[in-house]
Amino acid sequence: MQLIAQLILAASVATLALPSVAEEAKQGAARAAKPDLVKGEAMYTAACAACHGADGNSGTPSIPKLAQQHPEYLVKQLQEFKADKRANAVMKGFASALSDEDMKNIAYWVSTKKAKLGFAKDKDLVALGERIYRGGIADRQVPACAGCHSPNGAGIPAQYPRLSGQQADYSVVQLTAFRDGVRKNNSQMSQVASKMNDREIRAVADYIAGLR
Repeated sequence: MQLIAQLILAASVATLALPSVAEEAKQGAARAAKPDLVKGEAMYTAACAACHGADGNSGTPSIPKLAQQHPEYLVKQLQEFKADKRANAVMKGFASALSDEDMKNIAYWVSTKKAKLGFAKDKDLVALGERIYRGGIADRQVPACAGCHSPNGAGIPAQYPRLSGQQADYSVVQLTAFRDGVRKNNSQMSQVASKMNDREIRAVADYIAGLR
């Protein structure tokens, strides 16, 4: 009887301890999943800053701004460069050296940097760009950019990237690449861009650059 009582007591203690163990495991997983911004800054400074700017605000028109971009989007792009789902020899080289954890640390760090305002440069195209961005092109079934990327270009976290203030030259290159089948990692964008001509692409890109 004494042995049975001891076993019951031990089982009760173990049962009481289970929630605590489970909670600790949960907290440990959360800590493991949390990005390390210190490591992210160090890796960004070493590998990314030369092209994308010390704070994610690239000064080169053909190189995108990364500041304030949704981190989930940045991680996805790095993973796709690494896996050859998005073709770019330079980015392939950098991304291949990164683990998923590295990518996450970098993406979450640069997303904390404030994006500098951009400006539209071609006043003759801005009106056309605004019409397409806000209303699409009805006769060709081109949807409004604002529907996914939001009216002010802020995008939707984990779904659609931020466009506000992005370099116009970079946006032109990417839209053209989608249209011409060079960039293949987003079928939705390929379908949209396939219905746009060069002038419309330039107009939308210039309008995006000045979005606030």
